[in-house]
Amino acid sequence: MAKLAYGIAVKVLEQLGSRTFQEISSAWGVRSDLKKLELTVATIKAVLLDAEEKQVSDHRLTIWVGELKDVLNDAENVMDEFHYRVLQKEVMRRYGSTSKKVCHFFSTSNPLVVRFELAHKIKGIRKRVDDIAALKDKFNLAERLEDRKIINMHQRRDMTHSFVNPLNVIGRDDDKEEIIYLFMDPFENAGRNVNVIPIVGIGGLGKTTLARLVYNDERVVSHFQLRMWVCVPEDFNVTRLIKEILKSAKVTIDENLGIDQWQTSLRELLKDKKFLLVLDDVWNDDRNKWIELEDLLLGGCNGSKIIVTTRNDSVATIMGTTPTYNLDGLSQEDCLSLFVTLAFQEGEEKQYPNLLEIGKEIVEKCKGVPLAVKTLAGLLYSKLDEREWKFIRDNEIWHLEHNEGDILPALRLSYNQLPLHLKQCFAYCSLFPKDYEFFSIELIQFWMAHGALQSHENKELEDIGDLYIKELLSRSFFQDVNEDLYYYSFVMHDLMHDLALSVAQGECLTVTKKFVIDEKVRHLSFVDNDQEFVTPLQKLSRVQTIIFQIELPLSFVEACISRFEYLHVLDLSDSSFEVLSSSIGALKHLRYLSLSCNWNLKKLPNSICKLYNLQTLLLDGCINLERLPKGIRDIISLRFLVVTTKHTCLSEKTVGCLDSLRYLLIGGCENLKCVFEGMEGHLTNLRTLVVAQCPSLTSLSLSIKHLTALKNLQIVDCEELNLMEMEGEDNQYLKLSLQNLIISGLPKLEVFPQQLQGSANTLRQLLIQECENLIALPKWLPRLKSLQTLMIDNCPKLSSLSEVRKGPTSLRKFIITRLSKLEVLPQWLQGSANTLQLLGIGHCENLKALPEWLPRLKSLHTLRIAECPKLSSLPEGMEALTTLRLLKIRGCPDLSRKCREEDSHKIAHVQQIYLEGTWFTKEMKMASASTS
Repeated sequence: MAKLAYGIAVKVLEQLGSRTFQEISSAWGVRSDLKKLELTVATIKAVLLDAEEKQVSDHRLTIWVGELKDVLNDAENVMDEFHYRVLQKEVMRRYGSTSKKVCHFFSTSNPLVVRFELAHKIKGIRKRVDDIAALKDKFNLAERLEDRKIINMHQRRDMTHSFVNPLNVIGRDDDKEEIIYLFMDPFENAGRNVNVIPIVGIGGLGKTTLARLVYNDERVVSHFQLRMWVCVPEDFNVTRLIKEILKSAKVTIDENLGIDQWQTSLRELLKDKKFLLVLDDVWNDDRNKWIELEDLLLGGCNGSKIIVTTRNDSVATIMGTTPTYNLDGLSQEDCLSLFVTLAFQEGEEKQYPNLLEIGKEIVEKCKGVPLAVKTLAGLLYSKLDEREWKFIRDNEIWHLEHNEGDILPALRLSYNQLPLHLKQCFAYCSLFPKDYEFFSIELIQFWMAHGALQSHENKELEDIGDLYIKELLSRSFFQDVNEDLYYYSFVMHDLMHDLALSVAQGECLTVTKKFVIDEKVRHLSFVDNDQEFVTPLQKLSRVQTIIFQIELPLSFVEACISRFEYLHVLDLSDSSFEVLSSSIGALKHLRYLSLSCNWNLKKLPNSICKLYNLQTLLLDGCINLERLPKGIRDIISLRFLVVTTKHTCLSEKTVGCLDSLRYLLIGGCENLKCVFEGMEGHLTNLRTLVVAQCPSLTSLSLSIKHLTALKNLQIVDCEELNLMEMEGEDNQYLKLSLQNLIISGLPKLEVFPQQLQGSANTLRQLLIQECENLIALPKWLPRLKSLQTLMIDNCPKLSSLSEVRKGPTSLRKFIITRLSKLEVLPQWLQGSANTLQLLGIGHCENLKALPEWLPRLKSLHTLRIAECPKLSSLPEGMEALTTLRLLKIRGCPDLSRKCREEDSHKIAHVQQIYLEGTWFTKEMKMASASTS
């Protein structure tokens, strides 16, 4: 609790010290009170870090810190009201009398009333803080400073090692092979169509990782007609499981149907198919629930398998039809190998033998649990001070009694070593369910709404949030990263989620039918629908977060909006009301509002435009939303906007004037014909623009030269758009800084606009996909000095990639697929001979030969070729590709045969080789495998 109080104290002091507050405090006659408050809070802040450690053994100190936190929260709310009034005044300055609602707020009497009320609140808070501060000397607290060395994220060394490929798993090869053998053994419980294989082990051993290795193995992929993966909820709700299984099989779910129709759909899906289903992390020991689901799964044909991962033997007994596969801990040798991989840069452990010896002792304490090893290795990465390693090795937490089901000591220790801001961010993640897939850009906005991102001079909050996520990833608090071009997704391990619940207890609450309320709770996540919630929630008054993971009655939602005036986050996604209550406009502190996937929503109240503090507004999937409110320009703090609407035009009077926007996504707007009319000179801070699934859109009316901050541009599935309106600009004035460009699903696009070449020095990733009439690559391609990734897919009129003689010289990844007319690879690819690491070629039916210069790509480590039947051999000199680690060939029968036989010597040095469904390792003799 003291750590959180410390964070609030930091924020309050930042606000009090800002120029805005100094000016307004003088104007409103409260400067003296605010200055005294600032001094007192600064004095208390100095001892809060010491209080955090001592309160564990002193109940009186715990109470004192709790009271302090309450008053600091109240102080922060009052500061926020000051800020709201400043924003309100700015709206009036910009738009004057044209905004009726602003004029209403600034009637002749209102300013005096507001000043009097806020001044009165400030005096009350100052007195409460003084009273609490007078008691601190009783506890003999020492002044301490937070370790700025840890907080300074920019001084950490490169963390890219943390995004470890999940296939590079240490010590589980034998386990994987044994389970795959069970799949392939025709005599394994042959009397059943569907067999259930339980994998049992304690938390953190890697059961899910092992299941994923098996699930993605090429032999398994080709063995089953259908594969599905479901993360199982703790309550084992059968209806929800049926829907999740269907979703995993890419079956569209009609929410208007009932359980009977969904059961029928599942039976039809599995009928006469050999399927693999993974039920991950099962806790249910109610046999009747399992039988209810099992009955629906028995229609698969002989050889179908279900993998169940669980910590409990009782679950395995109920569900298993084969002997339980008990997963053991990793050997000490494998644990140390994993630790060295993650704690040191390559070869660095040899330079620091003293640290390696300490590391061996730390690994022993992890008792074979990979998650514990990874977490501590991530904690120690970049730290070369022997004292820090010894602190981990000798920490008293290892000696505390540990019962089964408790948080692993290694995880608790790693959490204790997090800097304050990361502790707070991690705790907020407890509000999301287990196995929740986080998206980096949305989680950053969620943290931002709570003021959890420390501001740095000349650095955007979005970039700071991205650094926080990468830091938590490097320490294994998040895992399983899937990277897109400009964002990424990830999940939390179940044990990490348990840890988050533990540290957030008392602050964050997941509301179920069995919940017990604590009056100090400030963050709520509803997962059950129960009318009895109303009474206990009346005890709460300072709630800052409400997330509805399940639809609740509109009357209950409106009651929450009316009661909880200090809300910062309100998530009403997947609701079904037609009109949002106008009382939403009273939420002066609101920063984050999600109305995503509300299919029935037709209108937003005009009062929403009073939310001057709002930073994030999510309206995606609101397919019946008629239009945006006319006064939306008044939301002058908005940074992140996602819109779906029935409106035909988005002009300067709507999104075009939101100069605070950093991220704008316009998607699923079936009637939209034009956007950005008359917006020249606006959106100057916009960094990401996505326009997607707008089939009627004919013009962007977009003058890109004004979007000087734009880094990510994505235009997808707009059938009528050809981008020609971008032509004709005076290119000499272009100062673009695009880093990622995605053009996909534009059948009318024939040539690329010249305007885009303004990003020649900055563009890193270019993806061109599903452009049926594109006849040539952009002429400015050779000028892209920073391009690292180029992907071209399904552009059938691209008969050649050689219209340009020169190409980029810094490519790391080049992937071409479904170019049916392509006969040769472009010569200009040689320009990236020193940098190209991955080359992928797929479904190029007329590609006749690989170029003789291929062996000159000296940095190439991955070569993938699929469905290119005219390829018959590898070029001479492949032995020169000494960095090549993976060669994968599929759907090229002549080429694969040659690689097994007469060309085998060319690739004998390659560590991993996949040929037409069979994996080979460097040690295997290729010729002997030709009969496989």
